Amino acid sequence: MRHAPIDPSLFVDHRRRLLAELPADSLAVVHAADTLPTNGDGVLRLVPAADLFWLTGIEQVESVLVLAPSAVEPAQREMLFIRQPNEQLAIWEGHSLSREEARDISSIATVRWLADLPTVLHSLMTTSNDVFLNANEHERASLEVETRDLRMARQLIDRYPLHTFRRLAPLLRKLRAVKDPGEIELLRQAIGITHQGFNQVAKTLRPGVMEYDLEAKLIGEFTRNRAIFGYEPIVAAGKNSCTLHYVANDQPCQDGDLVLLDVGASYANYSADLTRVFPVNGRFTPRQRELYEVVLRVLKSSIARAVVGASLRDWKRAAQVQMAEELVGLGLISHEDLAADTPARPACRKYFMHGLGHSLGLGVHDLAPPDGPLEAGWVMTVEPGLYLPEEGIGIRLENDVLVTPDGPVDLCADVPLEPDAIEAWLAAT
Repeated sequence: MRHAPIDPSLFVDHRRRLLAELPADSLAVVHAADTLPTNGDGVLRLVPAADLFWLTGIEQVESVLVLAPSAVEPAQREMLFIRQPNEQLAIWEGHSLSREEARDISSIATVRWLADLPTVLHSLMTTSNDVFLNANEHERASLEVETRDLRMARQLIDRYPLHTFRRLAPLLRKLRAVKDPGEIELLRQAIGITHQGFNQVAKTLRPGVMEYDLEAKLIGEFTRNRAIFGYEPIVAAGKNSCTLHYVANDQPCQDGDLVLLDVGASYANYSADLTRVFPVNGRFTPRQRELYEVVLRVLKSSIARAVVGASLRDWKRAAQVQMAEELVGLGLISHEDLAADTPARPACRKYFMHGLGHSLGLGVHDLAPPDGPLEAGWVMTVEPGLYLPEEGIGIRLENDVLVTPDGPVDLCADVPLEPDAIEAWLAAT
């Protein structure tokens, strides 16, 4: 693993929280992710299965967690199965976890070789009533590639048709939305590394620099800090900033333009997600500053509204209404447009057409109930935007916010945001 070791008590607590949700005489099975192919014999870098990592800290292929809280044998109530190291694996892929190492990472006492799984699982199936199987049920997920979890589900349903099979994903969705202090600290580290990456961008930015030069500065800083990109970085200068998912990052940054950077470092699989907008020449024009301050006001108000009990739908709607009112002041929409504003047809949608934010954690779009309500421990991105393609200006500002009983805590408060602070940041580097 690239990151520093994590206190295994984090994973012990996560398993405890899940076990408290499982009924008596139940069984739960969670798999590692597959290594995905590219072209020829190429494969992608492994992206650890978030659910397995959340429960165990294990980041190795072909690993399986089995939870059987009512098992007669105490040693079978929590079991981790990993592939057995051998000489060929060592030659071609490098180090594989020993059982002792897996035990140290996960704090699971019973670690067995994967070859033992079929026999042990059959024994547990015969004494279990409810079998909880996992699947990637994220609302934005592509389900074209069948996962190890689903392959196991098909096998077990075919082999044991009289059992009651249940979905584990809804339980994990609810549990993973609430971050504990250890997870918050990992997110703070990811945010801090992202801030350091932005510092390198600020040192490099000038007219004529290519978008990919800025991306290179980011990846260099992330790598030095034991992190990777949490998602494909957006480095969008000028009109490119009006393309919401722009990732080409291959155009020059021109004098007088803005450059939008939507970037997050992933540290220990926990991803930051920040967006900043810089004037390429170091100074905002009056028009750029005017639009920037509109987005900033909506951002600040939206952060203030990220409170316990708020529904995500109402939270987003309040930002849409506020943005529409700002657009009237800018002369971009009329008072009649504002009067006709509805949730189904928001008056701001020509200029602010995307969501306001999402849960953050293990992955940039982390699991959470789709409409909340917000609970203490949720971490949300807050990212209003304003896009004027005819002027070649796209502005999106994004911070990561922790919901607490005492109000929202901006985890990105140390990253410059005010327009004067942005200019000072660029001038100082």
